[in-house]
This record gives sequence, C-alpha cells and structure tokens, in this order.
Amino acid sequence: MAAASAALALALALALAAAVLATVLWRRRAAAAGGGGRVCVAVLGDLGRSPRMQYHALSLARHGRGVDLLGYLQSRPHGDVLRSGEIRLVPVAELRGLRVGPKLFQYVVKVIVQAIQLLYTMLKIDKPSYILLQNPPGLPAIAVAWVACLVWGSKLIIDWHNYGYTIMSLNHGRNHPLVQIAKWYEKLFGRLSDYNLCVTNAMKEDLWVNCNIKAVTLYDKPASYFKETPLELQHRLYTKLAKDYEPFKPRTEAASSNAQRSAFTEMDEKNGHVIKTRGRPALLISSTSWTEDEDFSVLLKALEDYERYINEGAKLPSLVCVITGKGPLKDYYNGLINKLHFKHIQICTPWLEAEDYPLLLGSADLGVCLHKSSSGLDLPMKFT
Repeated sequence: MAAASAALALALALALAAAVLATVLWRRRAAAAGGGGRVCVAVLGDLGRSPRMQYHALSLARHGRGVDLLGYLQSRPHGDVLRSGEIRLVPVAELRGLRVGPKLFQYVVKVIVQAIQLLYTMLKIDKPSYILLQNPPGLPAIAVAWVACLVWGSKLIIDWHNYGYTIMSLNHGRNHPLVQIAKWYEKLFGRLSDYNLCVTNAMKEDLWVNCNIKAVTLYDKPASYFKETPLELQHRLYTKLAKDYEPFKPRTEAASSNAQRSAFTEMDEKNGHVIKTRGRPALLISSTSWTEDEDFSVLLKALEDYERYINEGAKLPSLVCVITGKGPLKDYYNGLINKLHFKHIQICTPWLEAEDYPLLLGSADLGVCLHKSSSGLDLPMKFT
C-alpha cells in the first residue's frame, strides 16, 4: 500500500512538474523552429563513464550534427569529445541522497527532484530534433525526455543497455513492490519512444515479445584508440602511474645510472630505447562500475589461489592486479583487499584518466570481466 501511494505521489509530482515547467518555458521556446539537426545525447549518469554515449556523440558530430551531451560531469570525458567543436557539454548537478525519513520516502523525493532538474535542463538547451537517451538509468529520465520531446516537437530515441528494474531487483528482489512499479514504468514509457536501439539481438527480441517495442541492434564497437600499446607509451604510462601507485614503482635500482625504470619497463635515457625489465610481474586488468552485478569476491578468491600455488612451488610470475573504475561498492571491496596479505601479488584500484585507460588496457597481459547481466540480455563494454 505504501509503495502504491508513493508511486501515485511520484506520478502526480512528475505531471505537476512537467506542466509547470512546460508552461513557463513554452512561450520562450515557441518561436524556435526546426531543430537545426541538433541532437541531445543524454544519460542520467557520469558522462566520463558512459563510453557508448560518448561514441554516439562523436559519430553524430562527425556526420555534421550539433550535439548537446547531457549528464553528470564527475569524470572527464575523452579528449576527442572535449576537442570536438560540434559537441557541447551540458552538466546536470548530481543529487545527494536525502537522509530524512524512510528509505522509500527518500527515494521518491530524490526522483521528483531529479525529474524537475532534468526537465529544466533539457528545456534550456537549443531545440533538438532528437533526444537520444540511455536506459538505464531510466527513472525518471524516460518520462522526462518524453515530456521534453512533447514540448519541443522532437523525436525520442532510447538506447537500451539493460532493464533498470532488473538492476533494482538485485537489491530488493524481483517481487518487491518498488521493482514491480519500476518494471511497469519502464514498459509504459518505453513504448512512447519514437525509435529504439539496443545492444544485443536477445534484448531486441525481448523488447518486442515482452514490451511490444521495436528496436534495432547496434553492437558496441571499440574506438580506434583501443589497441596494443607500443612499449614506449607503456613506459611513459607506467612512470606516470608510479608517482601515485606503489605497484608501478621499480622493484630494484637500475643497473645503469642512465636508465629510467618502472616495475615493468626500463628506458636508457641516452638513446631512448625501452625494454621490458627482467623478471617483470604480469599485469592483470579488470574494469568495473563496482555494482551488485559484479562479484569481485570471485577474483579475490582466484588471487588467493594464485598466491598459494606460488608458495607451493609453482613457477608463476608475480602479479600486479589493477581494478579500475568508480562505483558504490568500491569502498566495500577495498576493505576486503586491505585484509589480504600477499607476497607475490599487488592490487591497486585507481580511477584512470580517459586517455590513460585504453593505454593501460593495451598493455595488459590478461583482462578479466566479472559482469553478470541482471537481465541476461546485455553485453556491457567493460573493456571497450
């Protein structure tokens, strides 16, 4: 009953917010004609951690479209995005959770405030011909984008990465009233879109069978800068990271006073020649959003087994494990990592700059992805 009342209050609040903001801004925007071919690419999340939406923005810009890239600016987007003259960043202020009252009340208030804030931001930009929205997160973004399209006379395109309600169910269970409301909401407003993209054919089929939504599969394709990193660039990156992260620092002093070293490489400063250090550790990379759909206890248990094998005499290299990303469970897993006492394994959990991430990925000996799809339908870009 409480969930139903909260949902009703949420729906009324969203309708009221939409009506008020549309009325205030309609006259100011009514004279705007067309959309000049502009596209608003939007995600109610961190733009720097939304590679697919950045790729959309870059592709549209290269085809002559003006782009408003709208979202949180917690992390710096890739340099190609920042350098593009056709892409304009539109920041959305991130809301911190309200900590007064029951959790359900806090959530409803947060969604209402987000809806008002997001609609106001969308209606401030130049009129777009299309709004291309990532889902999830879709609550309240899908409804807000739909209202904005009504005001503008624009077309709404939803890029389905997954279902938001399935992610919510990881915490609350599939039968929780809030999850059921989110499922109903996602299907209802998803059907109001004009066009839909998705990441797999499995999701395309599910959207049609269970939601009556027609979608086009657009597979993820890594950008051209995801490739094997030349040894000289590896060395430059390692020495940069060594300033902040112990595992990248050299294990021993250089044999020559002219050599510059990292844990993995050595450069002769006289001739600039770079070689791999003798006995270098292996480099393992894993990328994560530190969320419930990635169980890093699996990797930590594997690392414990690896350490045990070496202690039992196995001829294996020492290991540097780099887990890069941001997310809500990072502190929890860092706590588990700090309890581990390895002799042959070092672990660090940095957040890399947008340009450094593909360089480190291209330097790895092994990559590990621990994502488990909440819906069983999506294929995340954990490495690309």
